[in-house]
Amino acid sequence: MGYRDVAKVGIGGPVGSGKTALVRRLVPALVEDGNEVGVIANDIMTQEDADVFRESFADLVPADLVEGVETGACPHTGIREDPSMNLAAIDEFTERHPDLDVVIVESGGDNLAATFNPELADYFLFVISVAEGEDIPRKRGPGVTQADLLVINKTDLAPHVDADLDVIERDTTEVRGDDPFVFTNCKDGSGVGEVISHVDREVLFA
Repeated sequence: MGYRDVAKVGIGGPVGSGKTALVRRLVPALVEDGNEVGVIANDIMTQEDADVFRESFADLVPADLVEGVETGACPHTGIREDPSMNLAAIDEFTERHPDLDVVIVESGGDNLAATFNPELADYFLFVISVAEGEDIPRKRGPGVTQADLLVINKTDLAPHVDADLDVIERDTTEVRGDDPFVFTNCKDGSGVGEVISHVDREVLFA
């Protein structure tokens, strides 16, 4: 079995947007629904996120289904220009775990231009933070406009950074048209259920 035989969900977004927090919410929910899940964390020269995931999912995901890919360059290199290291890791996952259902591929913090190679991700989530400013959707970065699902995270911080969620919703609708987006607060789990529903419906066909 090779990497084409398992569903792949890519998660990207700027530094501090909440990608790791989202993964920490998604994986337990997917496992609870009966899925076998693999997790890959991309970063320049560190295993930090992978180590966080190994610790967080110790009772949920076998250790050999959590992998850190050190790209040695901007993380988008390993998810867009040359996904070979990630694909090789997924191949190893499927060889060891033939019944693997889905692999979550997290990109290290990158800019609004980060997107996933279609060979690497069947479904692409892009995470932005309300704390980055309510004008983020209006900047129309490829991650914002091209993601299958845009996740607008840290809604709890809106009052503290003078961000108007109604303005963000209006601008996001204008930028994305009919493409979906979800407001979340990964700290308390608000909105995460909607993200999981999208993944179930569009990736796992649950």
